[in-house]
Amino acid sequence: MNRLLLLFAAAACTPSCVAQLSFGGMPIALKAEKLHLAKVPVVELPAVDPAPLLAEDAARAAAGIKGPFRFGVNHGTDLGMENSGNWSILADGTRLWRLQLHCPQAYSINFVLDAFIMPAGAKLFVHNEAGQWLGAFTRESAPGRTLLGVTQLAGDRVTLSYEEPAGTAVPGRLHLSQVTHAYRDVLGGAKGLNDSGPCNNNTSCPEGDPWQQEISAVAMITVGGSGLCTGTLLNNCASDGTPYFLTANHCVQGDNPATWSFRFNWESPTCTPTTNGPVNQTVSGALLLENSPGSDVALLQLDDMPPAAYEVYYSGWDASGTMPTSQTGIHHPSGDIKKISFDYDGAVHGTMSGADCWRIMAWDDGTTEPGSSGSGLWNQDHRLIGQLYGGQASCNNNVNDYYGRFDVSFPLLTDWLGGCGDGVDGYDPNLAVYALDASVTAINGIEANYCNTGIISPAITIKNFGTTTLTQLMYSHVLDGGSPVTAIWNGSLASGATAQISLGDINVGNGGHTFSVSCSAPNGGADEHTANDAKSTSFTVANPGFPVDILITLDNYGSETTWTVTGDTGAEQSSGGPYADFSQGLVTEELCLPAGCYVFTIMDQYGDGICCSYGMGDFQVVSGNGAVLVDGDGDFEDSADAPFCIEASAIAESEAQGGMAVFPNPSTGRLDVMLAGWQAGSLRVRDMAGRVLLHERSQVNWARRTIDLALLADGCYALEVEGDGHRTVQRIVLQR
Repeated sequence: MNRLLLLFAAAACTPSCVAQLSFGGMPIALKAEKLHLAKVPVVELPAVDPAPLLAEDAARAAAGIKGPFRFGVNHGTDLGMENSGNWSILADGTRLWRLQLHCPQAYSINFVLDAFIMPAGAKLFVHNEAGQWLGAFTRESAPGRTLLGVTQLAGDRVTLSYEEPAGTAVPGRLHLSQVTHAYRDVLGGAKGLNDSGPCNNNTSCPEGDPWQQEISAVAMITVGGSGLCTGTLLNNCASDGTPYFLTANHCVQGDNPATWSFRFNWESPTCTPTTNGPVNQTVSGALLLENSPGSDVALLQLDDMPPAAYEVYYSGWDASGTMPTSQTGIHHPSGDIKKISFDYDGAVHGTMSGADCWRIMAWDDGTTEPGSSGSGLWNQDHRLIGQLYGGQASCNNNVNDYYGRFDVSFPLLTDWLGGCGDGVDGYDPNLAVYALDASVTAINGIEANYCNTGIISPAITIKNFGTTTLTQLMYSHVLDGGSPVTAIWNGSLASGATAQISLGDINVGNGGHTFSVSCSAPNGGADEHTANDAKSTSFTVANPGFPVDILITLDNYGSETTWTVTGDTGAEQSSGGPYADFSQGLVTEELCLPAGCYVFTIMDQYGDGICCSYGMGDFQVVSGNGAVLVDGDGDFEDSADAPFCIEASAIAESEAQGGMAVFPNPSTGRLDVMLAGWQAGSLRVRDMAGRVLLHERSQVNWARRTIDLALLADGCYALEVEGDGHRTVQRIVLQR
């Protein structure tokens, strides 16, 4: 272990670790054990005590200092290929260099490479103990540059693996100058989601619907490797998509935005509960164009335009200084997923530390927190009028927030934004220029699986991508290719705006289904762009249904493990995997299946099962009442099949009582029934539809009996025994 190469550890925000474009693939190093590679050398970084850091952060928040929101501690390092890690030569001649970083009890690790020199064909990956990875980073990840910052990867251990093709004439070079230990979770894992106060609103909630364009303009910024702020993409007078980006001057604090990382679209896809969104839609680096403490403003230009796949928006702005009648803020509080806040009373003029600001007297819905610094404030016309400086607002005290005034900043920004007057509307590069272009953008309210209900309650989101205000739209929904159900929407939808339409309750039968929705005839005319008119989604219904859990204990290589459940006709009912490598945890998959017989098939891509050379894996299928239907030890090669049956809903489980043993079960046809503490005089065997296949009645009650079911087919049955005031039902399985 290498402790000698650490230069210093600093808690302040210094040069950042930033994300870069990566090009996919899977690191060879994840198969190190199977390739019999030497153990990777580990660099032990100093331990970090989060308690005093959290206390400092709390004091800053109490004082109204809103950013940057500190999440990590930076360690200066001198780690390179020449003095750290080890080399291996693979069978095909590939040269592999590996180095592991250990930051004890860190939530995540990010780092900066001040030497990133990559020959053609070389790849750099970074992976953690859970088998998650970043990369491949190649020479195209930083064209013309030798600096690469790598964004956060969860866990307190990460491994760098550099793959260089055989015969490379000029070898590559890597050198790490800084490693950041995260003492807060900024990736939305165990603690990152909902770290902000409970009064904050997810941007996917209905109150956020009118603000979806502005929401797409907002990004969380990693500042100095260990701090977080928020900022906004701005439109200019030319509406040409130049990536101008507005944030707060106090977020700069002498730092170099060339090393910043900008994370777009980190939003919960659902209103409630909060769930994680993508964390990899990042842009790296920016040029500082202008900054001033007079209105706490900083204008940047991103080094790269956000990719089209991010679907960003460039916000409009208002530099007139006109008093607003209401305000909306969009931000990342406390390093949390994106939130939206509302003040329905007009802001007033105010000052904070000498800066000219808009003062929010009190938030009516939501608030701001550390990490929200630099986030935009929009007026009632959806135009930005300021960026957050600070204040005392929180969920427990929603008063007094201060935003640097954009009208005060504007004379400093006209060289870049243009001199087209006091304001400009936003720019959506994703909108083609069609007069009539309506779209179904989402089907909401349909779950993947329905258990014990045959009713779905879908809703759809429509969006006006056209330039003409949408006042009427025809929409249709179809279940499983059947007859369409058509209706007319009437309203007023401006260009770029969205609306929700409820489709009511729909009854569906058992099995798999496809639900499709389309729209047509905007304003009674022809849609000029039909490619975005339709959406579909699939789901399954089991009504009545029985909950079933698939329990898989993984070995080291979860990425090799997949499974299916098929019915007696061979139709696939459900499937899962692959999973993360090196997690060795218990995976629980919850299913709901109709009564019937099934086959659970587990597969291993490498052909060595999930036990026992690389971990003690196994698998079970367990019914909702705890009965083990399948119990496998994981010792197989390519795959293992395990049949199981679920008893009929016609036999009520609540009627089952104790005091009866049946063995063997499963049986080949002959089985013994033993009663404890009571005697029976009647015995029935039913199929899963509840039909009686065997009925034996005795004039003399019995406590033990042998029955022969050799004439019945393999499958699941219900054994019903009555007598002495008892009635007991137990599932039996015939399997030959």
